[in-house]
Amino acid sequence: MQQDYAEQGVADKEAQMRAISLWQPWATAIALGVKRVETRHWSTNYTGPLAIHAAKHWTRAEKEFASVERSLGRLPARLPFGAIVATCTLMGCRRTEDVDQQMAAIERIYGNYDPGRFAWFLTDIVALPEPIPFKGHQGFFNVPDEILITKGVSA
Repeated sequence: MQQDYAEQGVADKEAQMRAISLWQPWATAIALGVKRVETRHWSTNYTGPLAIHAAKHWTRAEKEFASVERSLGRLPARLPFGAIVATCTLMGCRRTEDVDQQMAAIERIYGNYDPGRFAWFLTDIVALPEPIPFKGHQGFFNVPDEILITKGVSA
């Protein structure tokens, strides 16, 4: 028996991984395991699988930061833009005030731990063998599992 379109829509929504866009060089820093805590101005109760998307744009300050980090050997010469670069597990979210003194020096360099922000703890980080071009969005958005699976990524 064939499902109707409404039922297929529900099934399709279940076959998606949540994603978040980050500007470079932060997205690549996560993919490489240099950065394991993402800091945001908003909190989330979500925990579970998460795709890391590198946004299309970056600022002069981010370019300069990436240049310094490249010279230190922490980042590659070329960074992908407008693509999914990694998957991970979002384990939890805490106020930066509660964790800032516990963060390693590198995490403090790669994050904004100002009061009123939130630290998202990432584990099981897997860099994709090749970035997957995909349009990002603000906040959480969904990436169909089929896009990840066709590129050899377990969703």
